[in-house]
Amino acid sequence: RKKRKKMMSGRVASCWILVAMVVVLSTASAGGDTAEKGVTYDGRSLIIDGQRKLLFSAYIRSLCFLNGLLMMWPSLIKKTKEGGIDVIQTYVFWNLHEPKLGQFDFSGRNDLVKFIKEIRSQGLYVCLRIGPFVEAEWNYGGLPFWLRDVPGMVYRTDNEPFKFHMQRFTSKIVNLMKSEGLYASQGGPIILSQIENEYGSVEAGFHEKGASYVKWAAQMAVGLQTGVPWIMCKQPDAPDPVINTCNGMRCGETFPGPNSPNKPKMWTEDWTSFYQFYGGEPYIRSAEDIAFHAALFIAKNGSYINYYMYHGGTNFGRTSSSYFITGYYDQAPLDEYGLLRQPKYGHLKELHAAIKSSANPLLHGKQTVLSLGPMQQAYVFEDENSGCVAFLVNNDARKAIQMQFRNNAYSLLPKSIGILQDCKTLIHETAKVNVAKNMRVTTPVQVFNVPDKWEVFRESIPTFSDTPLKTNALLEHTNLTKDRTDYLWYTLSRVHLARTRLSTLSSGHGSRNITVVKLQVPVSLINGQNNISILSGMVGLPDSGAYMERKSYGLTKAQISCGETNAIDLSGSQWGHLVGLLGDKVRLHQWANLKSVKRSTNDAGLIKNCPLAWYKTMFDEPNGDGPVGLNMGSMGKGEVWVNGQSIGRYWVSFLTPSGHPSQSIYHIPRAFLKPSGNLLVVFEEEGGDPLGISLNTISVIGSNQAQSQLS
Repeated sequence: RKKRKKMMSGRVASCWILVAMVVVLSTASAGGDTAEKGVTYDGRSLIIDGQRKLLFSAYIRSLCFLNGLLMMWPSLIKKTKEGGIDVIQTYVFWNLHEPKLGQFDFSGRNDLVKFIKEIRSQGLYVCLRIGPFVEAEWNYGGLPFWLRDVPGMVYRTDNEPFKFHMQRFTSKIVNLMKSEGLYASQGGPIILSQIENEYGSVEAGFHEKGASYVKWAAQMAVGLQTGVPWIMCKQPDAPDPVINTCNGMRCGETFPGPNSPNKPKMWTEDWTSFYQFYGGEPYIRSAEDIAFHAALFIAKNGSYINYYMYHGGTNFGRTSSSYFITGYYDQAPLDEYGLLRQPKYGHLKELHAAIKSSANPLLHGKQTVLSLGPMQQAYVFEDENSGCVAFLVNNDARKAIQMQFRNNAYSLLPKSIGILQDCKTLIHETAKVNVAKNMRVTTPVQVFNVPDKWEVFRESIPTFSDTPLKTNALLEHTNLTKDRTDYLWYTLSRVHLARTRLSTLSSGHGSRNITVVKLQVPVSLINGQNNISILSGMVGLPDSGAYMERKSYGLTKAQISCGETNAIDLSGSQWGHLVGLLGDKVRLHQWANLKSVKRSTNDAGLIKNCPLAWYKTMFDEPNGDGPVGLNMGSMGKGEVWVNGQSIGRYWVSFLTPSGHPSQSIYHIPRAFLKPSGNLLVVFEEEGGDPLGISLNTISVIGSNQAQSQLS
């Protein structure tokens, strides 16, 4: 969501299936449980086939499916299951499945049914978060852009056009699941569904229509008769029977609980890290902090925790929303490549096992809360049939403390929770990590530093006469591009000066926190008529906020200042507009189209620092079966394709406050590769050095091995 605009100022803007996995802890049914098949709930937990369930959930964003072959799904599910997680949760992206009105796509990597059946084949449950607005740092929050052109459209409010299309798509998904027998009420794996997403954050902006929309959405969803409960996250006024849930890092401290005593306490997003945007540093959340707050939520009667993310994966293509980097939640328990990030992964696995060992008293015992000091408490669950478990909590973040509980002394580290099996034996402490830290290693296997191996095609810069659409005003960027491309040319030809001057033209690019920008760039103007061409570029659409359909992007004002003279305002001049790049239109990134344009081989001096250039070379697949990454640290900003598949946008020239790119290595899934003759195509906007690009293998090593290598 950067707006890269040469010589301009204006607004800027910026899930593949998102998946989450849930651990299920099953116990014998309590007296109030039903023996019926299917899913119900009460004030303590979900009840599945007559048994209470304590669920740990973990979200993953996964490259899914390509050319009829399952790729990362099976291995990611297996690793997550081995981490103590048993149910998978997935978003449904409207703009992925209905890119054009009435044209649905459930093929290949968008095969939602095949994905859910793969989950079922490993014996797991599913939570289906339909939305269909999902946010998720996904382009436009999952909404298809064609919605904006529907007459009278206002997103996510009591608006008839929006409600019509939202109900139509939601019904499409529900009916698809029913036709395959995938709901638990049919004997399938889907135990939960979600409607809307974090609407409570924007509801007030719609005034009374916000509240009426919430009621309508709940009634519409329940009326689809899935036979499983519906949830709304961050929605305190979720109408019965929809369950309101918490999102955040500390829901054990911040969540007041469900809005009815008959609903279970659920945490749908426990953020294991945080998203990262271009120009931003990575957010590091420790394994100890995640474990502390997860244990605290369970101690306070929580029965469902969803780790967001458990595996962040990669925002391939143009799927990331405004200004978000291509890698997503790389600091999750499974990193961007699906490798274990220790100690996060192992520490949470131990926590799950400890809690699971005491699931019976947690779900059926009576809770008692005891004060053991000014910043210490004990949460005790006890039942004569189910046994006893205690959570000893030390909230003091500065010092360890010894706590007395039932005639025994327990020493707890600062900011820690100890779990006592049978209310006696300390089996887990959240601040005590027993799992060794590992380190990710990037190993170069090929550097593309031979000029003769590269071919380059330079984009032609259009002039006013080349543009098909001419108006007396600057037109809004996305009204013309329809989000089918990041790029829009603005052209002007009637700039006359009396003599040659070095002038400045206003332009700039934004950031995650700056959406209206102005930058002055020196330009050389000649005596007489001057042609000016300005490229407006997007890096994704926003994924949140009220009235998203009203937001505008692109060039809004342009002027020339010549020395001490008054500025010349060009905004009201006659402008030409041209959507996209020539390389886009001939699909230059695909093998079949390489011969349709003229390319030239360049020497080292000519190949570097070419703005608006397409680069092409070939490479062989590295040995082994581990992850592969492309180091783009020598480039500026653009997009990369491997064998016609986009591995995402890159923007290494946008540095963090510490002076580093937010991301330099870009994931190439093995499924994209052939043993030999792989096509690499790079589009570079600003100008970089392709001779510095390298192909790398990615692996992890233990901390001792890492120390040895450093020595």
